[in-house]
Amino acid sequence: MELFKQIPLYRFLALCNESGMEKTILDCGAGGDSPPLSLFADYGYSTCGIEMNNEQLKKADQFGQTRGQNLNILQGDMRHLPMRDESTSFVYSYNSIFHMRKSDVKESINEMKRVLKPNGLLFVNFLTLKDFRVGDGVDLGEHQYEQMEDDELVIHSYYDYLEADSMFDDMQLIYKEDRVLERKFEGEWIRQGFIDYIYIKSK
Repeated sequence: MELFKQIPLYRFLALCNESGMEKTILDCGAGGDSPPLSLFADYGYSTCGIEMNNEQLKKADQFGQTRGQNLNILQGDMRHLPMRDESTSFVYSYNSIFHMRKSDVKESINEMKRVLKPNGLLFVNFLTLKDFRVGDGVDLGEHQYEQMEDDELVIHSYYDYLEADSMFDDMQLIYKEDRVLERKFEGEWIRQGFIDYIYIKSK
């Protein structure tokens, strides 16, 4: 079985497996050449994904096809999920939701909570002010910047340790981790900061 590079999602998978909920899961920001929806499909989950970028969607579809999986990834916007209220047991957004302004992040979080079943689990992570890129690029205010990534101009929003908590006041926190990674990237050491959250939706 393949090992996926999105390591924090293994903890989320374990908690999903232990929950006793129906195995339905949604990935918000599901594209790329190593889509973790495939990991959940390996464990018997009925998968669905939303991806805005068509090229990233195609990469994920190709990956699924090589493994005989239909990951069911749709082109769309996580601020407007094409799903019914309380229709899926588990929702996650890994290294994706912070590629937008904070007002859009809040809209997206509200959509994820809307489609999540009672007692369902939500994983989401944010960039933090400990990240080496804070301050680079065009300053949009409130620690939001336009920055170059993979030769494209994208928005990155950065959060302090407590800033995102208020978006989840109606949920129960079961896991929070403030992570700092140091690794080599293109020959240079970089420092990346993340906060991971796992919440359970109240009945």
